[in-house]
Amino acid sequence: MEELIAKRYIKAIKKSSDIESMRNMTTVFDTLSMSFKDTKFIQIIGNPNVGKDQKLSILLDAVKPADSRMIDNFIRLLVEHNRISIIPAIARVMKKDLAVSTKTYSGVVYSDSDIDTKVIEDLSSGLGKKFDSNISLKFVKNNFDGIKLDVEDLGIEINFSKTRINNQIIEHIIKAI
Repeated sequence: MEELIAKRYIKAIKKSSDIESMRNMTTVFDTLSMSFKDTKFIQIIGNPNVGKDQKLSILLDAVKPADSRMIDNFIRLLVEHNRISIIPAIARVMKKDLAVSTKTYSGVVYSDSDIDTKVIEDLSSGLGKKFDSNISLKFVKNNFDGIKLDVEDLGIEINFSKTRINNQIIEHIIKAI
């Protein structure tokens, strides 16, 4: 539900903004959404004894370095309509929308063994050509038995499991006999 509301706000903002404004706004809301991971911040913002004016003041002070009338007015609108809690959803929707608009995505490569940075770069450029986008990948070492590539915003997940490949080879040999 929150994402649907956030999409409506973003759609309206996009109509009156250029790509650079959206990029700046995305950065501000992404940073602001990090505050929602702090329990003290949530207690203050969610407290019914704290008035709208105080909540507005806290949020406006948080976004003051951005020095943007559009962001300030958007924050005022959210506070006025008691929709402060959807700020993290707004940040997520803004990031996805910006990624689609600029065709710039980021992904993660998981594996239990180290992968050379050259291989990561080759995967990144190959996927970028395939999907006509700019894709940046980072490597995360974990206990996945093989290689797993995940670009969430594009909906791409590719994995090669050593165990699965071994099982398929065994199946193929058994069928051949």
